[in-house]
Amino acid sequence: MLKHLPIILASKSPRRQELLTLMGLNFKVELKDVDESYPEELSPAAIAVYISEKKAKAFSADKNEIIITADTIVALNGEILGKPNDKAHAQEMLRKLSGQKHEVFTGVTIVKGNKIESFFDSTVVYCRIVTEQEINFYIDNYHPFDKAGSYGVQDWWGNTVVQRIEGSYTNVMGLPTEKLYRALENLVGL
Repeated sequence: MLKHLPIILASKSPRRQELLTLMGLNFKVELKDVDESYPEELSPAAIAVYISEKKAKAFSADKNEIIITADTIVALNGEILGKPNDKAHAQEMLRKLSGQKHEVFTGVTIVKGNKIESFFDSTVVYCRIVTEQEINFYIDNYHPFDKAGSYGVQDWWGNTVVQRIEGSYTNVMGLPTEKLYRALENLVGL
């Protein structure tokens, strides 16, 4: 139903690209360099929306094109776990997630002409206790350096460490597709 829309996905994430494809949308990928800093006093949900809006403002939207930007934040007991800087940083984050529950927030911004809509989704993720050997195996074989919290729910970590989730699975992948689809329908008046 939304297949005809001219969409620009402003994300290099292969997972977001895969999800839009699975949604049946036609899109092209365009990237802009954006400073992803944020005010320290923001909540995790507000940070995700703030950064997705910063990404959207980097584009000058054509009246016919729809821009989609997103940002995913992992929060553990109020601490933001972003993308790891290196292997040691990834090990530290995965140790923190071991045996704990955490929240994943994805902020999404959609721009069409002068219309801007932003929203977020949140999902609670429960991880079993992992060994140091498992952490090193995961990092060495799955290279999670482009992922918030140092893991991907769609790969080995999600299949062997994540015990359960409460909320949207696709949100943990980086794009809450069910909310995005409804927002796109609303934006174009379907």
